[in-house]
Amino acid sequence: MTEDVRIAEIAALVGDPTRVNILAALMGGRALTASELVYAAGVSPQTTSGHLAKLADGRLIACVKQGRHRYYRIATPRVAEMLEGIMAVAVDAPARHRPRSKLDDAMSNARTCYDHFAGKLGVGLTDVLATRGHIVLADEGGEVTESGAAFFGKFGVDLAAAHSRRRIFCRPCLDWTERRPHLGGSVGAALAQRCFDLGWLERARDSRALSITKAGQRGLSETFGLSL
Repeated sequence: MTEDVRIAEIAALVGDPTRVNILAALMGGRALTASELVYAAGVSPQTTSGHLAKLADGRLIACVKQGRHRYYRIATPRVAEMLEGIMAVAVDAPARHRPRSKLDDAMSNARTCYDHFAGKLGVGLTDVLATRGHIVLADEGGEVTESGAAFFGKFGVDLAAAHSRRRIFCRPCLDWTERRPHLGGSVGAALAQRCFDLGWLERARDSRALSITKAGQRGLSETFGLSL
């Protein structure tokens, strides 16, 4: 009974449209201020504050104070995985007509799934790594092979640091637009961060969508044989 009640509580928190907007904004992987989340939520500051308090009480988001400002983020990678899973299930829900927009296309091409890559970019990178034998993914998890460790090291990804993080090291994450897995876990996060550090990707304002820079187009082609 306790588990049933807890599931119902979490479902109620996630089921509110305004809170969905807040959580979707935070799925970009960045910590945002309350003012930024007011814009994302589309309601008044007072109403947004109430929703933030409920999400924090439910441990779906966390608040970090920095000086006079408060920043909100997804509480744990597990919460992000739950939200991405709901998105994947929602794709199979009864169809509702909604014209596609440029943002839909951008999200499908390249976006962040909390702290790792998703969309055609995320799935494409995962396919390349798997085909080259650098990673092995299964339903229950994944691993980095010996050749993968050498590749990631040469590319500048610190696998030792990724291993030390308190989360799953390597795992598949079902991509809700491509309907195939992309690379998640701390390895996926470390790979994404390295690409950001190299200036290969730029974040879109007020969206999880990413744009690939000219340097990124060259780098993805030369390093991964990937063209988007």
